[in-house]
Amino acid sequence: MVQMSGEKRIDTASRVIRATPRTIYKAFVNPEDLVKWLPPEGMKGQIETFDARSGGSYRMSLTYLNADHATAGKTSEDTDVVEGKFLELVPDERIVQLVQFESNDPAFAGDMIMTWSLSPVPEGTEVTIVCENVPEGIRPEDHDIGLKSSLANLASFAE
Repeated sequence: MVQMSGEKRIDTASRVIRATPRTIYKAFVNPEDLVKWLPPEGMKGQIETFDARSGGSYRMSLTYLNADHATAGKTSEDTDVVEGKFLELVPDERIVQLVQFESNDPAFAGDMIMTWSLSPVPEGTEVTIVCENVPEGIRPEDHDIGLKSSLANLASFAE
């Protein structure tokens, strides 16, 4: 889902995952687990630095596996490098991150805020992602596919 708020774009995605909020939260704060499920389909991840605490930061590279991918990388032809800062970590409830893409293209500049909310439901946990101030260079349809792919990967990992 895409919402426009003035000049700032907000993208969202949600999915119920048959796992506890605790299991899902742990999948976020363990870098070895995170790179197993976060990269969208067709990409692999590598964590360069990771400090999971409020005020902590991380650096991750996401690389396209297929050279013929439809979308060019933001950092290089086949790679997105992401610098992130954990603004808030509430165990089993919420992860709030400030995300910046390493890119020379101003269309990918800016601070995107990603909030992952974990809400217990009878079937498990509803995981909702809200991305605020999405860079204009990220096409809404590509972002929607990527967010849903990460949620599907998280479900496969946690269930």
